[in-house]
Amino acid sequence: MTVKLEDITIRYGSHVAVEGVTAEFPDGAVGLLGRNGAGKSSILKALLGLLRPAAGKLSVLDLAENASPLEIRRVVGYMPEKDCHIPGLNGYETVALAGRMTGLPARDAARRSHEMLYLVGLDEQRYRPVAGYSAGMRQKVKLASALVHDPQVLFLDEPTNGLDPAGRREMLDLVSTLADDLNKSVLLSSHILQDVERTCHSVVLLEKGRVMASGPMQELTQSPVRLFDLDSSAAPEALASALREAGVLEIEGRETKGSYRLTLPDHLPLPAIFAAVVSSGGTVRRLVEHRRSLEEVFLGAVGADSVEVR
Repeated sequence: MTVKLEDITIRYGSHVAVEGVTAEFPDGAVGLLGRNGAGKSSILKALLGLLRPAAGKLSVLDLAENASPLEIRRVVGYMPEKDCHIPGLNGYETVALAGRMTGLPARDAARRSHEMLYLVGLDEQRYRPVAGYSAGMRQKVKLASALVHDPQVLFLDEPTNGLDPAGRREMLDLVSTLADDLNKSVLLSSHILQDVERTCHSVVLLEKGRVMASGPMQELTQSPVRLFDLDSSAAPEALASALREAGVLEIEGRETKGSYRLTLPDHLPLPAIFAAVVSSGGTVRRLVEHRRSLEEVFLGAVGADSVEVR
């Protein structure tokens, strides 16, 4: 596991921001999902050594538990939620400075600055003052600064904050590239369900400082019962009769003619569905397993009536 939390509690005075959180973040892209105020940023700050947990243990990569904040930040890239550029610096100078602060020699920091600005699509804007960048460009220069020292792990705090739909897509494409093509371990902290669902392979659901659910996306979105969506050319009445005879538990017609949602018992193999369609005089146009959306998983875990979704 890239990152481990064991019974972490974080307090600000009398306020408990995170209570008894135990979670594991494997390699690849992992989402830390929760509404604003759920404790996501507090966990990131604790992992970076910027604040000390009141209780519990945390580990990053193979660093010792008592590793200094500087040691941690040498191997971790951090993209904060809020703007953090230095007035007067251009994009190249901003990223190069971040490289120097991680311990890179001046020449290496300069080279890496050019490379990372090219990676995030700012190579033609690198000599412009960051203060004059658009919101999307400022997010990209923060990402380039987090990458400049080639860390194995990236902590991204609300990376699509303030971006328009096109900017969000571009940022999420970059995150996917980092995780899938460049083999970076990415911890993506966000309150936006679609961002996590699109980019992450695993997720930790956080609510009011507690972990409500966690695991691979494939497992979390699996329906508790066997649901399948079927599109068929068979006559509805004949198909319904054949499916019931085959042992299908429930047949729910969809608005589109010829579409059905089927509930199957555990013992019924999928070929039985194909056989039922054929016996009713039709063909199978589409048969896929129905999976829950991440929104359904989140609402089921937190027991809320609504959640902020963009």
